[in-house]
Amino acid sequence: MISVVRAQKILFQTKRFNNISWICHRATSSAPTPTTTQLAHQVGHQVAADVVDPAKKIIAGAPYKSLSIGVPKETYLNEKRVALTPTVVSTLVKKGFTLHVEENAGIGAQFHNEDYQNAGAKIVSRNAAYASNIILKVRQPSPEDISVFQDKSTLISFIYPIQNKALVDQLTQKQLNVFAMDCIPRISRAQVFDALSSMANIAGYKAVIEAANSFGRFFTGQITAAGKSPPAKILVIGGGVAGLSAIGTARNMGAVVRAFDTRPTVKEQVQSMGAEFLELHYKGSESGEGTGGYAKEMSPEFIEAEMALFAKQAKEVDIIITTALIPGKKAPTLITKEMIESMKPGSVVVDLAAEAGGNIETTRPGEKYVYKDVTHIGYTDLPSRLASQSSGLYANNISKFLLSIGSQDHFYIDLNDEVVRGSLILREGEWMWPPPKPAAIENPLSKAAIKDVKAEKKAAAEVLPPNYFTEHLKGSLLYTTGLGSLLGLGIISPNPLFANMITTFALSGVVGYHTVWGVQPALHSPLMSVTNAISGITAVGGLLLMGGGFYPQTIPQGLAAAAAFISSINIGGGFIITQRMLNMFKRPTDPPEHNYLYLIPGASSIGLYAWASQQGYHDINHLAYLAASLCCVGALGGLSNQKTARLGNTLGMIGVSLGLAATLGSIHLDMPLITQIGATMGTGGLLGALVARRIAITDLPQLVAAFHSLVGMAAVLTCVSHYIAECDHFVDDPAASVIKTALFLGTYIGGITFSGSLIAYAKLQGMMSGAPIMLPGRHAINSGLALANVAALAYYMMSADPMVGISMLGLTSALSMTMGLTLTVAIGGADMPVVITVLNSYSGWALCAEGFMLNNSLMTIVGALIGSSGAILSYIMCKAMNRSLPNVILGGYGTDSTGTGKAMQITGTHTEVNVDQTIDLIKESSSIIITPGYGLCVAKAQYPIAEMVDILRKHGKTVRFAIHPVAGRMPGQLNVLLAEAGVSYDIVHEMEEVNHEFTNTDLVLVIGANDTVNSAAEEDPNSIIAGMPVLRVWLAKQVVVMKRSLGVGYAAVDNPIFFKPNTSMLLGDAKKTCDKLLAKLKSDYDEGEASGSADATKSSGKH
Repeated sequence: MISVVRAQKILFQTKRFNNISWICHRATSSAPTPTTTQLAHQVGHQVAADVVDPAKKIIAGAPYKSLSIGVPKETYLNEKRVALTPTVVSTLVKKGFTLHVEENAGIGAQFHNEDYQNAGAKIVSRNAAYASNIILKVRQPSPEDISVFQDKSTLISFIYPIQNKALVDQLTQKQLNVFAMDCIPRISRAQVFDALSSMANIAGYKAVIEAANSFGRFFTGQITAAGKSPPAKILVIGGGVAGLSAIGTARNMGAVVRAFDTRPTVKEQVQSMGAEFLELHYKGSESGEGTGGYAKEMSPEFIEAEMALFAKQAKEVDIIITTALIPGKKAPTLITKEMIESMKPGSVVVDLAAEAGGNIETTRPGEKYVYKDVTHIGYTDLPSRLASQSSGLYANNISKFLLSIGSQDHFYIDLNDEVVRGSLILREGEWMWPPPKPAAIENPLSKAAIKDVKAEKKAAAEVLPPNYFTEHLKGSLLYTTGLGSLLGLGIISPNPLFANMITTFALSGVVGYHTVWGVQPALHSPLMSVTNAISGITAVGGLLLMGGGFYPQTIPQGLAAAAAFISSINIGGGFIITQRMLNMFKRPTDPPEHNYLYLIPGASSIGLYAWASQQGYHDINHLAYLAASLCCVGALGGLSNQKTARLGNTLGMIGVSLGLAATLGSIHLDMPLITQIGATMGTGGLLGALVARRIAITDLPQLVAAFHSLVGMAAVLTCVSHYIAECDHFVDDPAASVIKTALFLGTYIGGITFSGSLIAYAKLQGMMSGAPIMLPGRHAINSGLALANVAALAYYMMSADPMVGISMLGLTSALSMTMGLTLTVAIGGADMPVVITVLNSYSGWALCAEGFMLNNSLMTIVGALIGSSGAILSYIMCKAMNRSLPNVILGGYGTDSTGTGKAMQITGTHTEVNVDQTIDLIKESSSIIITPGYGLCVAKAQYPIAEMVDILRKHGKTVRFAIHPVAGRMPGQLNVLLAEAGVSYDIVHEMEEVNHEFTNTDLVLVIGANDTVNSAAEEDPNSIIAGMPVLRVWLAKQVVVMKRSLGVGYAAVDNPIFFKPNTSMLLGDAKKTCDKLLAKLKSDYDEGEASGSADATKSSGKH
């Protein structure tokens, strides 16, 4: 028969065996349960068979469905804990294990036999529990327990092999596999298995409660009519898990807390909890940092200074709690008999190290007594005094550790696993502890980090004082260039009209810059849609060039009519979708708005213009354009806060209406042309309105991209139409060069905007893959297209032949549209927010070019506003990704901070939870932050989430949302979706506002987000998202990530937070999962309220 070691070795090395077809031939009911070692032997025979038949594939170890787990009742004196709770039993049963729980094993922790049976376990006798393949215990077994163990089975428990060597020697006789929960290595992957910390946390809490029970005063200070009561003063010695737990509990009860630890790194943690950290002042310099989270033994000089500090504190404080332990040794004596005698009568001391000999000289382990009027608490079973809580935490620790031994639902002792090897005491009765020191593994990241640190230190040493002359010279040259460029434009200016237009453009750009920076991030989506609407001012160009009768009669007139038609789609759709979004942000408590009253200034201004124009006041056109432009500025300025946002949209409507009216008033109109204009603009506006009313808010990015394409096409059509209509007059026009340049630029920018927007629409709509399409030699292609456009411009400017001009405009239209396509297909779906904002900016500059072409101040001002808006939003998006704009637009890879080394390899085991467990976490948390991502948009899960939030807030929970600037597919998209679902904007916060709050948050729910919460951005200097600002969700006490799978996000970067000890994965469809969470939350709270009502009824009936 093949040995276990040989079987496992074969299984481990046979890499082609990936799956197992495990057939467990059960004997008759009277046959004994096979041991884990016997099962391994069966695996060995299966390997031998599979070598003959390599078509079969196996997985190393014994499958869970063939293993039984025994949970015996703890027999240690006063021990009330149990190794598994019913909830965890249910999880293990679902994994395939057979659970045997000894009768009344959980009674001390208030878990009854029926609870275990309902969870799927079998209630058995003591001997039957110990006859299982795997035994899970809390305390180390007694000699009586050892006698009933089945040979070659597995034990997982607290063991303490150094203190209990004789006990372990007895276990060797049973040839057991023994794992010690107290020997699990303290590495990040094993934090979720760390039962020592779980129990220490409870012990620290309970120590303060026991001290309060024995102390004769309040912990908190009070001033009442009866007099003043000072707060209790508590000294906590030791800043480990137990010490910090004690500090937090005492502070919450109002005590003044002081703490001491030999490790200086603890100082910040102590102070963050509101306690005073005591420091030693002596000549030496010594740190108490040890291994495994413990402090080391200190020098005699340090100890002498330390004892002097404790002697002084003993006279001042009311309560002393000690937690100092040294692994494998007697606890150090820190509080002497003399110090106890110097304490005030009624003081209390609690020694959490009592079981290891005690930190207090007068402690009696396991007892509570009074010496010299000082109450001594030396209980050794503090976690057991909170049996339900400690059993729940321990069950989570031990079950997750058990499931980590092996993989793919198979139990397998892999000696190459650091956690398994570090905690393994016996293997088939052979001593395996202490484990060998791990071999040093070369880590290129560490080398790189060391190299960077050395380089930084060297650079810091060589830092020269700043050269203020050079700095001011650079600033001076920058201003010189700017001022010189403006004056240079004055030199080449063909006429005063051009100079006036440059002035208008420059001032509009400055106004737009400052106006857009004032817009709230939550309103960036309405900003995009309102700029879409006012970009419909491209209709002005079409109106000025329209002609004919009831229909266009020439090619330029047809092009102009088409431009006016598609521009009006933007106007009608843009304002309506903006109003829809802004209405979603309204709260029930907001005061009523009567924005319909603004019809008065809108109608009166248009009426006044019409009258003045009829009376021959020709300058009224310029001032009407100015008034319309100011209203468009007001449309953007109104979005600076929620209160004025809807007024801003109304001002935009007034501005565009007045601008169109002033345009119509400046041209000769007859009834046929009026009919053509009315039909063209009316049909376009109606079409845009219908689309905007019917579109789902989740499809808003696609709508914006589609509207951008319309602006681009309108610019192309208007420019070509104007050239055809006016080319014969360019010979005699001194401003011909300016107009021709503007025509060419408008056509070029409009072409890129048109095709780029269509590709963006197709990607967002799912009509083509969202992945970047990297064309071979794409940079050479784009460079060639750009140079071809430059050549076309040169030929176009040099030739006075109208056919050459039309040909070159047609050529640049084709080249620019091709360029828009090649640029946009190379950009992935994750970068769509930047693409949309850049296209928004392009549409503005195209409108500016039309303004220069037609010498129209309205188009120039509005174009500058839109161009500034898109540029600023693009900057915000790129900054939020730590990338440059060229990097995004050219389909670049990585961030500005990405290193050149190999990216960090992420290892570990993730933890999964179900809906019931998630609801338990939610109900136990008082502070919750929800971080949604694009997955929430796709799943349309905002509605159940909004209802959940409403329920939780009614039950006293603090619930907030954290939004990343690039979450979603356009700026502010998630803010709009949440507003649509009824979430008040008061609890929706931007990343900068909430990132510092995660450390104080009980639970974070990540819904459909990945890259925006990826800790690799901060932890891995070689990650392609290195340096990208992210939401630091992993700093919260508990994180639940809701995703379809563990797959990567759009950036294709693995996310380390999935494997962090405080993270649990709730996998599945976001909408279905959120619906289940909502249903379960409603059910639990309804049951609680019904139970409370029933109790109240019974109580009133008794009276």
